[in-house]
Amino acid sequence: MRLTCARVKITELTEQLIASYASVGGINHLDGTNLPSKSGTVSITSDLLALLFPGFFDDKVTHSSELKMETALLMDAVAGKLEDELLKSIQHSPPTDAAKANPREAAHELTMHLLAELPAVRKILSTDVEAAFDGDPAAKSHEEIIVSYPFIEAIAVQRMAHVLYKKNVALLPRIMTEWAHARTGMDLHPGATIGHHFFIDHGTGCVVGETTLIGDHVKMYHGVTLGARSTSAGQGLRGKKRHPTIEDHVTIYPGATILGGSTVIGAHSTIGGNVFIMDSVAPKSLVIYDGLDMRVLNKQEKKKAADFRM
Repeated sequence: MRLTCARVKITELTEQLIASYASVGGINHLDGTNLPSKSGTVSITSDLLALLFPGFFDDKVTHSSELKMETALLMDAVAGKLEDELLKSIQHSPPTDAAKANPREAAHELTMHLLAELPAVRKILSTDVEAAFDGDPAAKSHEEIIVSYPFIEAIAVQRMAHVLYKKNVALLPRIMTEWAHARTGMDLHPGATIGHHFFIDHGTGCVVGETTLIGDHVKMYHGVTLGARSTSAGQGLRGKKRHPTIEDHVTIYPGATILGGSTVIGAHSTIGGNVFIMDSVAPKSLVIYDGLDMRVLNKQEKKKAADFRM
């Protein structure tokens, strides 16, 4: 009797939910193209990290004598899985007319493109590791940084996703970086352009928006936001420069918020903690918040500022 009542209840609940599917649109994906798999994309991204950092993400020692064979096997496995997920992305939103005409061929070409870019990604990641080591006296070795610093995982995924983003691949780059976001606490959009020797110390709570441009040798701390002034215009802002430009050799301390597509932080500037910036800052500036007001000093004034040392 109790089992029968339970079945009746489930039937009623099912009918109510099906009715919701019909009446509340926009969050259903039925009878359309197959979307990229989140779990599949996570697996691919993990394998790509293993290709970028051989010997760091394996449960066993990788010997040089076996490296070529093991790399070829992993590369082949990744290629097959990646092509399948890219095919789903292309079928959902073809980046070009050619991709629409032959999605499988386009997926194969994109797969080969990303794999071909891995050496270049490794080269720039080596500068990120070097920047982290040079910028953190707590670091004992490069191995410690790669194995334990969440920033390295976040920036490695972002740099790979950026390769696909530049090819107008839908969905997949965001799935990759949001997985890294969930794991590391750093929200680095795949559209952001980030130069070499980049380092986020601690990192938790950092946000780097889609159209952000970051130069070389930039160092940030936790809680920094590089965002848009306003998104009230919604989709009308798509494709427009909404996020700031950070020039070379800039340091941004914890809790700083820098907003706006026309906002430029000049080279060799230092942005102090908890400042709020929506206007450009000249090169070699020091921006501080003293608890009452925000002040912008040049480097010469910084030397004279008896109430502030950095």
